[in-house]
Amino acid sequence: MRHFSDFRRTAYRLETLQFYDVSYERAEFDRFLSGEPRGVFPGIDEWGALVRSGVREGKEFQRVHLVTEPLSDYVRFECAWAYRHNVAAGEDVRIVPLRQGEWPEDLPRQDYWLFDSALLLLMNYDPDGSFVSAEAVDDELRVADADRLRARAVERSIAFPDYAREFDDLMRRRRD
Repeated sequence: MRHFSDFRRTAYRLETLQFYDVSYERAEFDRFLSGEPRGVFPGIDEWGALVRSGVREGKEFQRVHLVTEPLSDYVRFECAWAYRHNVAAGEDVRIVPLRQGEWPEDLPRQDYWLFDSALLLLMNYDPDGSFVSAEAVDDELRVADADRLRARAVERSIAFPDYAREFDDLMRRRRD
């Protein structure tokens, strides 16, 4: 977690998976699937506090998630229960909607964090979405490439509040 306190200006996250098997979210995800109300969500609440504190210090948090439509249950969960709170805390959450089976040739299928456009953390996951490892990369060429990929992903993305309006309409239609 020291990367989240040590960075000076920007923390950027690229998310590419449609499901993350995160143990600290299991109970909340199960409640979401059961149709229960959100309630307390410790992992997201802690993240929100970290973001709010960083934003007060002038730091920027940004996330781009490439999502395939129709959305997986997990991405619907993130949209409904996590991303709204991240945005309220000050994180710039963005979405790149994709059709099933399509992927932009100029964007990777590799999750990563990029801190201050200087430190790259490759996030490695098993095919089932279980976290395996974070690999710190400080090679200037690879970091610069990740920064270019960040710019491309942001350019292609939609701000989450705009995407959320479409998502909310879809969820209303599903209930009706």
